[in-house]
Amino acid sequence: MVPARFHGGFIYTDMYQLIDGKAISEQIKSEIAEEVKQLVAKGGKQPHLAVIIVGHDGGSETYVAHKVKSCEQVGFKSTRIAFENDVTEETLLAKIKEMNEDADIDGFIVQLPLPRHINEQKIIEAIDYRKDVDGFHPVNVGRMSIGLPCFVSATPSGIIELLRRYNIPTQGKNCVVIGRSNIVGKPVATLMMQKGYPGDATVTVCHSRTANLKEICLNADIIIAALGSPEFLKEDMVKEGAVVIDVGTTRVKDETTKSGFRLKGDVDFANVAPKCSYITPVPGGVGPMTIVSLLQNTLLATTINH
Repeated sequence: MVPARFHGGFIYTDMYQLIDGKAISEQIKSEIAEEVKQLVAKGGKQPHLAVIIVGHDGGSETYVAHKVKSCEQVGFKSTRIAFENDVTEETLLAKIKEMNEDADIDGFIVQLPLPRHINEQKIIEAIDYRKDVDGFHPVNVGRMSIGLPCFVSATPSGIIELLRRYNIPTQGKNCVVIGRSNIVGKPVATLMMQKGYPGDATVTVCHSRTANLKEICLNADIIIAALGSPEFLKEDMVKEGAVVIDVGTTRVKDETTKSGFRLKGDVDFANVAPKCSYITPVPGGVGPMTIVSLLQNTLLATTINH
C-alpha cells in the first residue's frame, strides 16, 4: 500500500501492485534448472551460452557478469569472450564465424553497443540465426512479425512473460509503446498485437516525433515506456488504473551509492505509481526478465539443434 493522497476534497488511499521481475525471474530460473537436469539425465546436451563483449562499458560488463552467473545457477555452460575497444571488424566477424561452426555452442550473443568503427547491423547479420538467442537477426525478426516460431528478443519476451505471470488482461486493451527501437519498441509492439495471450491489444507506437503524446498516453490501458529518458513519463500522462511497464535503465550519477551511480527508469515512479493498477520498478522489474529470456532462448536452441 502507498500513502493516501488528497484530491478534489477527498482523501484517496491508493493501492497498486508491484510487478516483481526479480521474483518471477528466480521462479523461471528454477524451472529452467529443473528442465536442464532432466535433459542431461536423459543423455541430452548441457546448454552452452557464449557472450562476446567489446571494450569496458560499465553497464555492459555488469550485464554480462549477470549472464555468466545466471548460467551457473541453471546448469548451463558459459563462455565469455572479451575484446578491447580497438578490435577490428574483421577480427570480430572471424570469431563469429568460428562460433557459428562450433557445435558445442548452442547460442551466443554479441553484447551491444559496439565501438563506432564497427557496423552493428553487419555483426548481427553474421550470427547464424539458429544461434541468435538475442533474437536480433532479420530472420528471427521476420518470423516473429508473422507469428512463426523463432527466438524473440530478450527484453520484449521478458515483458510479455511478466504480463502472463501476473494475468494482466491485454485483449482489446489500448497499449501505448513509447520508443521505436529495433531492440524493444518495435518487437514489443508486434508481440502485443499478435493473436493470443498476452496480445490482441490495440497498439500505438509513439516516439520523438509524435504529436499529442500526453493525450495518447492518457487513453492507454497499458503503457510500455522504452525510450531511455529518465522519468519521462509523468503523473499527468497516465490514467487511473493503468498498467505501466518501465523498460528504462539509465545510469545517473549518485554519490551516495558505492558505485557512484544508480539506475533510473523512464517513469517518474513516485508520482505515477499511485495511479496504477500494476507497475514495474527500476531496478528489479524488466531487467532481470531480460536475462532469463536469454536463458529460455538458449535452452530452446539446445533442444532444436541437437
